[in-house]
Amino acid sequence: MNFELDEIFKVRDFVKSLNSAYHSIIVVEGKRDEQALQKLGFTGKICQFHSFKGLIKFADSMPKYKNLIILLDSDRKGRYLTKRIVSQLQHRMTVDLSYRKQLTIITKGRIRNVEDLSIYEFEG
Repeated sequence: MNFELDEIFKVRDFVKSLNSAYHSIIVVEGKRDEQALQKLGFTGKICQFHSFKGLIKFADSMPKYKNLIILLDSDRKGRYLTKRIVSQLQHRMTVDLSYRKQLTIITKGRIRNVEDLSIYEFEG
């Protein structure tokens, strides 16, 4: 996939802004999503939604965090899960969807799955 150097720097800045989101937890769908964020330098708390075996167990374990940043895939399943999570938790804590929107803008909509972010990894 071809992308401009500027796009790589924007993704790096995106990860830095995620790292500076204190009292937050990032929610991704699975292990490969988590690994992609870590390869890009994310050092904060990540929660894999699928490790909870259901929305109720997931929702019950989240309120200990002040801010929930949802970074689920932008495919049909990810959009469905995002809506369900928001409806379950929006009254209990801050649910932040702005990072997902920011990522779509930075990658010009080409990255639909968080795990695909690993293509932006570079040495340096």
